[in-house]
Amino acid sequence: MEVIYQYAWLIPVLPLLGAMLVGLGLISLNQVTNRLRQLNAALIISLMGAAMALSGALLWSQIQGHATYTRTLEWAAAGNFHLSMGYTIDHLTALMLVIVTTVAFLVMVYTDGYMAHDPGYVRFYAYLSLFGSSMLGLVVSPNLIQVYIFWELVGMCSYLLVGFWYDRKAAADACQKAFVTNRVGDFGLLLGILGLFWATGSFDFDVMGDRLTQLVQTGSISNVLAVLFAILVFLGPVAKSAQFPLHVWLPDAMEGPTPISALIHAATMVAAGVFLIARMYPVFEHIPAAMNTIAFTGAFTAFLGATIAITQNDIKKGLAYSTISQLGYMVMAMGVGAYSAGLFHLMTHAYFKAMLFLGSGSVIHGMEGVVGHDPNLAQDMRLMGGLRKYMPVTAITFFIGCVAISGIPPFAGFWSKDEILGKAFNANPFLWGIGWLTAGITAFYMFRMYFVTFEGKFRGNQSQLWQKLKSPAGMAIVSGFDTAPAFGPGAMTKGELEATEEHHDDHSHGHGHSEYPHESPWTMTLPLALLAIPSMLIGLVGTPFANYFEEFIFSPNETLAEVVEKAAEFDPTEFYIMAGASVGISLIGITIASLMYVWGKINPVAIAQKIQPLYELSLNKWYFDDIYHRVFVLGLRRLARQVMEVDFRVVDGAVNLTGFFTLVSGEGLKYLENGRAQFYALIIFGAVLGLVIVFGVT
Repeated sequence: MEVIYQYAWLIPVLPLLGAMLVGLGLISLNQVTNRLRQLNAALIISLMGAAMALSGALLWSQIQGHATYTRTLEWAAAGNFHLSMGYTIDHLTALMLVIVTTVAFLVMVYTDGYMAHDPGYVRFYAYLSLFGSSMLGLVVSPNLIQVYIFWELVGMCSYLLVGFWYDRKAAADACQKAFVTNRVGDFGLLLGILGLFWATGSFDFDVMGDRLTQLVQTGSISNVLAVLFAILVFLGPVAKSAQFPLHVWLPDAMEGPTPISALIHAATMVAAGVFLIARMYPVFEHIPAAMNTIAFTGAFTAFLGATIAITQNDIKKGLAYSTISQLGYMVMAMGVGAYSAGLFHLMTHAYFKAMLFLGSGSVIHGMEGVVGHDPNLAQDMRLMGGLRKYMPVTAITFFIGCVAISGIPPFAGFWSKDEILGKAFNANPFLWGIGWLTAGITAFYMFRMYFVTFEGKFRGNQSQLWQKLKSPAGMAIVSGFDTAPAFGPGAMTKGELEATEEHHDDHSHGHGHSEYPHESPWTMTLPLALLAIPSMLIGLVGTPFANYFEEFIFSPNETLAEVVEKAAEFDPTEFYIMAGASVGISLIGITIASLMYVWGKINPVAIAQKIQPLYELSLNKWYFDDIYHRVFVLGLRRLARQVMEVDFRVVDGAVNLTGFFTLVSGEGLKYLENGRAQFYALIIFGAVLGLVIVFGVT
């Protein structure tokens, strides 16, 4: 098995090799490379498959008890400063490698069907492979500076992929928003890295944690400074994992192709923030203020994302806010010290959320045959309904994902979410209350999404639908209702109505050729079916009765013996009470969604009218986008204009004045430089006479 570890560097290199070969082909032989699109896709998928096989072998070796393997080489040295690069393989690394490679492999297979008719098919595969390589390089990094290098590469790939359809203004704006927002967090991360290196003299995770603790205990560094360094580092995960207040980029990033939504925004890139918190756990765990900051940030983000997802009508944006909420659970778990619980939820969430995103892509693919290639229409749940009849595989897998994320046993999400809630209750009952309430909201909005999309009658081909969409009141298209209120779940806002009308008028020639949607090809449904298996079963490795996951992934400050001893103290009564509470609130959420959108016993429009301010708060995403636009976008524009004014009047004025003075003085001096010796002698005589008079008077 030692040979596997010696060649573990191939895991990030193989996808990089695929991206390089295809990228060079696109640059040098563009037409030939694009004609061989299937061959290029097969090459990239095969290389990712090889990386997946090697990752699986490493995980199996780690399960068997192989020691942590680290291999480094000196990359730079100056005096006492030494910087090493290399790779490390431990339990956390092996787990993340398997998660990233398996999801990336299935997404690449799915992409063949989803992007089959896109002219950028080959370029998309090159970007996918480059992103996979960057993410895998981040996972195997043995120190913080190497993590930062790959962290930025991942951000660059996210920019390229979110803005893949760069000719669409919405996509171009979304990738810029994602880039700028992440730069805020990354700048904080960089300052934190430099601060920790200044304090500890090391970039190694364990060394930084031990030295920082010693320095704080001896008084060499104040506790305030240690907290500052920890929070600055935490800003990186806040941006990358879309935590409050830097969460605003993730929903807009849904403008990218759906495979990217599944790969980047469900399973890998956004999980990088949680992964970094886990890697930096030796630093965070000894700083209570930092841990509390992490915990409360995660709890608030979980609640925030869930409350916004309730009113979303775009199927991908609804899943995006769901991702924000679930990432909040993971961050909260890290903050309360539930190290293994947070990583357990990261693993389970990666599979069922990737399946949900790919399922939404399958729905969009089917809807495009009816409404055309217009994301404003193909992604709008108000134009769907009854898709279970036409897309059975997609409907079944989407339903499995909804049950899993809602925390219904024995599906994967139940075990991981319940473990987080149990640990949160022991640490802080208030945090548990937020998580418990969020679990009920999660079940409600996920089944609202399922019922509106897959149940009832199909609404996208109704001849009178476009007239209703154009009506001033908009239309609430929800199962069991055919009214047209001005607001309420499913109603169109004025901006949405105008955008839909504009797209309908401008792109009516591009509408689909089918009356009903159709099931996606096998290249898209096969990954859905394969992801459904771990979505149902993978949670069984982390049950409280036999928590194999916690025995494999345990906190750096614990030993395996302590974990086993703690597991032996398991109280089934406490588990049943906590589990019953979480399942109960989820069932209430599902029941309410059923009464609203299936049986029609509750009118969502009437409820929205009664709580109109709260409904509008959710519909407008808590007004964060509006606030940020006014404060930062418009504010920075005003500041830029003022700076430009200063530059024009002061800086340019000083330069122009200098030039004018030089010009005038030169014009004057040219009359003195006439080349006549008598004139020069007269000047010298006058100067000497002046000096004699001055000094003589003195």
